[in-house]
Amino acid sequence: MAVSIEDIKKLRHMTGAGMMDCKNALIETNNDIDAAIEIIRKKGQAVAAKREDREAAEGCVLSGTKEGFAAIVALKCETDFVAKNESFRNLTKQILDAAVAASAKTLDEVKSLSIDGRTVEERITDEIGKTGEKMELGAYESIEAPTVSAYTHFNDKLAAIVGFNLEGIDPQVGREICMQIASMNPVAICPADVKPEIIEQEKAVAIEKTKQEQVQKAQEAALRKAGLNPNHFDSEDHIESNISKGWITAEEAEKGRQVMKEAGEAKAANLPAAMIENIVKGRISKFYKENCLMEQAYVQDAKITVGQFLEQTQKGLVVTTFKRVNLNED
Repeated sequence: MAVSIEDIKKLRHMTGAGMMDCKNALIETNNDIDAAIEIIRKKGQAVAAKREDREAAEGCVLSGTKEGFAAIVALKCETDFVAKNESFRNLTKQILDAAVAASAKTLDEVKSLSIDGRTVEERITDEIGKTGEKMELGAYESIEAPTVSAYTHFNDKLAAIVGFNLEGIDPQVGREICMQIASMNPVAICPADVKPEIIEQEKAVAIEKTKQEQVQKAQEAALRKAGLNPNHFDSEDHIESNISKGWITAEEAEKGRQVMKEAGEAKAANLPAAMIENIVKGRISKFYKENCLMEQAYVQDAKITVGQFLEQTQKGLVVTTFKRVNLNED
């Protein structure tokens, strides 16, 4: 039975598959449209299985809201070419819309949602059949609050959602806070919300860095006292390089090494605990200001914090929750 171009176009419109794939499926099924659709979908499943070991590092990230609920969906693929494809972007938008409409809470819940009579997982498999690339739902985040806002960055690789404790917030305020979250990547709303393990890690880093700095200062002072330039001794590689350039002699290099060793050991053995503790407290305070949303400098006016901006906007207004998804490295 001959296959008409009209049937091929109809099948292509229904599935998004290539013209030759549609033609072959219709030939195989004697122009049975429903059977041809299943063949194309099965082909998608076969492609998905073959691509399972590939990395889906690109994709599309979108965010959306309805009253009291906001969500972010990240649909991932292998190449930026497919990520920019209109069909792929439309599928991402359809998944987001379905998730928001259902107030979905988890990734598994999103995968089971229905779009045009097929589950999200099945729709993704269909899209794999069209493109031949591995695809997967890479992330799903949702929040609930009296007022919510969402922001999707122009490249569709980064999105943020935020919830506030009060109703009736100016949408522009919500958008600006979302943009703050997108650009500044806070780890928590306020210091009390930072996970203890993160603070312990930051303290350990701060203590070690402070000790190294104090030892280095003592070594530099000792070198200057010995009539040597500290800049010539900032690393072993530079010492060797400076010898070859004639900036220091081999004897001066050995003398500098000995001075640094003795000064460093002496300082390390006598580091004042109180001083170390105070410096570490300062570093942790700086960490909070840089990484806690309400403590961060407001990007639109660095003279005030985000918390101060919200209080000025509406008395008692605070952020209660936020989420951020970025396909690229921060």
